Amino acid sequence: MVRQPGPPHGAGLNRRPGIAFSLLPQLAPGPKPMAHTPLHIATPMALWRFCRGLLAAFTLLCAGLSMAQNTKPFENTLAQRLQACTGCHGEQGRAGPDAYYPRLAGKPALYLYKQLLDFRDGRRHYPLMTGLLQPLSDAYLFDIAQHFAALDLPYPPNQTAPASAKLAANQKAQNPAWARGEQLALQGDLARQLPACASCHGDKLTGQLPKTPGLLGLSADYLNAQLGGWRTGRRAGQSPDCMGHVARRLQPADIAAVSSWLAGQAIPANTRPAPAAMATSPSNALRQSADLTCAATTAPMPQQAKQPTHQAPEVELPPLAQRGAYLARLGHCQTCHSQPGQAPWAGGRPIDTPFGLVFSSNLTSDKTHGLGQWSADDFWQALHHGKGRNGRLLLPVFPYANYSLVTREDADALFAYLQQIAPVARDNQAHQLRWPYNTQWALWIWRALFFKPLDLKPDATQSAQWNRGRYLVQGLGHCSACHSDRNALGATGSPWFQTAGLPGLTGGVIPMQNWYAPALSAAPTGVLAGWQTDELQALLKDGVTATASASGPMALVVQGSTQYWTDADLQAVGAYLLAPVTAPGSPPPAPTSSVAARAEALNTSGAKLYDKHCAQCHGDQGQGTRVLSARGVAVQAYPRLTANPAITQANPVNLVQTVLYGGFAPAVQGNPQPFGMPPYVLDLSDAQIAAVLTHVRRQWGNQAPPVSELDVGRVRNSTGR
Repeated sequence: MVRQPGPPHGAGLNRRPGIAFSLLPQLAPGPKPMAHTPLHIATPMALWRFCRGLLAAFTLLCAGLSMAQNTKPFENTLAQRLQACTGCHGEQGRAGPDAYYPRLAGKPALYLYKQLLDFRDGRRHYPLMTGLLQPLSDAYLFDIAQHFAALDLPYPPNQTAPASAKLAANQKAQNPAWARGEQLALQGDLARQLPACASCHGDKLTGQLPKTPGLLGLSADYLNAQLGGWRTGRRAGQSPDCMGHVARRLQPADIAAVSSWLAGQAIPANTRPAPAAMATSPSNALRQSADLTCAATTAPMPQQAKQPTHQAPEVELPPLAQRGAYLARLGHCQTCHSQPGQAPWAGGRPIDTPFGLVFSSNLTSDKTHGLGQWSADDFWQALHHGKGRNGRLLLPVFPYANYSLVTREDADALFAYLQQIAPVARDNQAHQLRWPYNTQWALWIWRALFFKPLDLKPDATQSAQWNRGRYLVQGLGHCSACHSDRNALGATGSPWFQTAGLPGLTGGVIPMQNWYAPALSAAPTGVLAGWQTDELQALLKDGVTATASASGPMALVVQGSTQYWTDADLQAVGAYLLAPVTAPGSPPPAPTSSVAARAEALNTSGAKLYDKHCAQCHGDQGQGTRVLSARGVAVQAYPRLTANPAITQANPVNLVQTVLYGGFAPAVQGNPQPFGMPPYVLDLSDAQIAAVLTHVRRQWGNQAPPVSELDVGRVRNSTGR
């Protein structure tokens, strides 16, 4: 979905002009007179009706033609992919209800790249940005930065700037704060060891390559907020944090003065950043004496920026460890056991649960903090029995209910790989669980009810491929950890002694994330109904298919795990999940008359919102938009909304999440530059989102319950964004 209204696709392109033309035959004043009858003279009222109808038809025709000419059609370009960015930032930046979204065009590429990395990896804190960027690779972030840096859009004139040099001089003479702001911006303050803004941001304050942004064209409020954030420590940069040093030496009055002065400056004709050479401002010596080395001098080159910062370096491994490395991919282990942007496998990633925060453990070969002193038997005890090296019961956030199915041979190979990871001396952070969930006796009771180690025996009635798929899905893949409903104690299902076999993949809401992981069933009403193995394989490999795309937590699974699985393993997963289902799923209940009436009202208002915000990308008839992927196959740039089980499933929470917060499909080898959808959390009310989603769920043959304003409000309030 995009904000700009766009023309429908294909045959629907002339829909509105067609309506206008269809009215014309109905406007005739009456039957054509016979040749031998007197000439028919229209009454004034009839003539008025005819003219009024003709004028209405002409107005509709012009409106349709204007829309067809002025709206922007879908284009398979990077700019189209980045509608998720320009939807909030616009061309020139804009003020939102929660924050100011600055202009991106023309800023240095390495500055933009660093900001994108900081948002994605949590060094800058804005959940909306983090959620958008999480499934994107370093390489794609660098491509995004280069795209916006290359845009050469003129700035709008600054209406608050003095109209002449004389007026500027008068303002400086009459306003001490204005004079102080100019001093700080252009000269600095030697007594306070404050270098001038121009010494880093260029003599014209338009920025300096390779990664220092310009300061003009920004509002005083935005500049105040940024400098205040640096001063209080809410913002921080990589060492050397020169902005932090400068801002902490500024007084609040200084921040207000320099922000006001910068916001009041005229925009020069050339707004491109200055070359990387040191600026000629007299305060260069002051900057050096203050020991403020500009971070731009140590900026990574583009080829370095292309290298992922959150992956372990490739090293030659012994054969057993090589197999273990692949098993670690199957288990998606590194993502949980790594802090974004920090040393991989060193743990410390916070995992929010209904019972408190849990922090992942250090799995490097460090002898003090990691697994350096563990044996293969210790590791097997953790996977199969859920116990640590010292016998302590492990928290079931570590999915040992699934890992108990892993064979001893695979456990030994995985351990051999972890022993090859370079040691990182990072202590394991204490969990922050509420009582009694932080006690061993509570864990003992939980395990007595819900955990029993299992040995997975092959099913002789099924093929070897089906058995391999079951092992991957139920074991290392631990799909049931998300795709099964959890009870009040966080367990997937009933006590073990009341159930037989493996946990069902019946679907459920992921705790604390508020995404619904659908039932993995090929039943007629299941999300995989009608799927073929090659389609499921494409989704798990590339994150997109001709009919679907991975989003939310599943996008991270594809990016960090399933894109690396072998084709044979992906086909085995398909054989297991797409096996014929004997018991068909239950169709959704028929809506009551009151629900149907409310849905019809929402559907009507939602149709207008859909035409304005969604049709350009998703199609006039919800058919979606296809492009060729990096593998040369047709995939969905924007998924179809017709005959799509993800649209009509009973729980609408995923649809609400997507419309509120937007998102990208995962950036993977087969789809390195996915298309993004902009967030509408800032622009559409709960009622509007409920209306457009109800329209989508009840249009083009879709039959699903309406989405209520309360449904949307629950998601908006639970995420705190």
